[in-house]
Amino acid sequence: QGTAADIIKIAMVNVAKRLEKECTDSKLVLQVHDELIVECPLEEQETVVEIVRAEMEQAATLSVPLIAEAKADMESEKPMDRLICGDVGFGKTEVAMRAAFKAITDHRQVMILCPTTILAQQHFSTFSDRFSPFGVRVEVLSRFRSQAQQKAALEGFAKGEVDVLVGTHRLLSRDVNPKELGLIIIDEEQRFGVGHKEQLKNLRESVDVLTLSATPIPRTLQMSLSGVRDMSLITTPPTNRRPVKVHVGEWDEDLIGEAIRREIQRGGQVYYVSNRVRTIEDAEESVRAAVPEARIGVAHGQMAPSMVEDMMERFNGGEIDVLVATTIVESGLDNPHANTLIIEDSQRLGLAQLYQLKGRVGRSQRQAYAYFLFPSNQPLTEEATQRLEAIGEFTELGSGMRVAMKDLEIRGAGTLMGAEQSGNMSAVGFDLFASLLAEAVSEARGEDKLAHPEIHVDVAADFLIPAEYMEDGGERVLYYRRLAAAVTVEDVDDIAAKMRSAYGALPQPAANICNRARAKALCQTIGATSVAQVGGKLVIGEVSKTVQAVINASPEAKALITRHRGIYVSGTKVYRIPVGKGEPVLDIAVDLLRAMAGAVEAAQDEGRG
Repeated sequence: QGTAADIIKIAMVNVAKRLEKECTDSKLVLQVHDELIVECPLEEQETVVEIVRAEMEQAATLSVPLIAEAKADMESEKPMDRLICGDVGFGKTEVAMRAAFKAITDHRQVMILCPTTILAQQHFSTFSDRFSPFGVRVEVLSRFRSQAQQKAALEGFAKGEVDVLVGTHRLLSRDVNPKELGLIIIDEEQRFGVGHKEQLKNLRESVDVLTLSATPIPRTLQMSLSGVRDMSLITTPPTNRRPVKVHVGEWDEDLIGEAIRREIQRGGQVYYVSNRVRTIEDAEESVRAAVPEARIGVAHGQMAPSMVEDMMERFNGGEIDVLVATTIVESGLDNPHANTLIIEDSQRLGLAQLYQLKGRVGRSQRQAYAYFLFPSNQPLTEEATQRLEAIGEFTELGSGMRVAMKDLEIRGAGTLMGAEQSGNMSAVGFDLFASLLAEAVSEARGEDKLAHPEIHVDVAADFLIPAEYMEDGGERVLYYRRLAAAVTVEDVDDIAAKMRSAYGALPQPAANICNRARAKALCQTIGATSVAQVGGKLVIGEVSKTVQAVINASPEAKALITRHRGIYVSGTKVYRIPVGKGEPVLDIAVDLLRAMAGAVEAAQDEGRG
């Protein structure tokens, strides 16, 4: 978290704006160091205190170091290409605003690319409200604006009179010609195709790019994890935010009626998502049959822009109890009164879509509910089952990154240079691809190369540093890289000791990573290239017959191999050691390799003597 002064700076503008809207005679006088000074009459004092408290708490949840990272990127010689990953409402837009403001003060223009008209309109309103006191001109290109308005915005952008231009894919048209573009902000990156991103790729050589996403697509996530792109995580939820209660199950009219009635009775509203325009009227009738007393509205992308805008305004104004809509509501709606979400045919939607839709509810202190329903008369595909299991499992606040990782696991990472944003390699295994990519990135950055890339350890175990053990994502990545570059067992022991000193005893998955690095270093000593668990056996190979003779001549190594009932197969030059179910295979492998490496080193010392 940032210092008190950092938090005050973030809260100051919002406090001033709310005082202007919600109070008659109160105003923000000035901000001095870590205090706000507000003039207010006695009758408004309670309201002022509540406004300041709420905005201070919200500002305190923002990751100020993350904002500093983005600003440092913008000041470096290399153009910024940073991914900001954080759940809905966690402060990604705040980071984007501050980056945009820095670009503007440096006399550069900003483009904000949004996937939907609704989100573009919301960003236009937000950025306009925030920047208007500073004389910043913000315009928007969307179907909600007339041709004359759009033409004026484009002309102003070309002349440098418009500082910030917000829009959908329309921004990628040839007639959008900024005078001095400095920053591109891509919101909800997972909603754009490769074709759109390729159009932006040429700009990356000279323009800063800030990408925002709650659940980045597999290819983007893999690029960030491998170091091709920089990534920052926002994991601190807003104050008093509650996790959404999730139900995954078959479609049930009684369940739907009960959920809608409960929400209406407590004064709330409901999103009902039916993602087929041709059957959305049937969905409306289903809701009406389940809850006849509810006030129901319908919204989808094929409606006229004025009708969509009117429907959203009526919903936000509380005139509608249930909004039956397509995934048009996935982006840009911020209604704290809507705290129940029902999705029919949820098996048809992607994991990132499901998670993003879940973010439409639970945006206040009230408990929210999300129902992911599927037909009872249709079998689910394996991938659909995995998606629904994941959305039911990852219910904690700030789970967007875990959902994205699961999506990467289900769909694959796609191709780095081609058009596929997901999918697995057929000719090259994913681990090898990731290893080659990491090596190339390290070489390009002038960093240490991976140690022992030719040695592979493949055993059934979890290899990770849990977030519960080491919360800082940057620190975890740093330790991953250190262990990957560790050449000797002593190097690994030193890294493990630092982890224990800073964070306590190693959990088993983290201990496994250390042991894997030790195994590789020990394999290097005996000339082996792999440690693998094959069926019920641990296989270490290839070990030359010369080295096997040296190992066999060591009483300690021979005794340990015999105790584990290991044998050397001369035909394939491997050691085979039977392992029972539940035995710590990796620990056994490291013990055996230590003994074998000790025998080889002892023989080498003897030869030198």
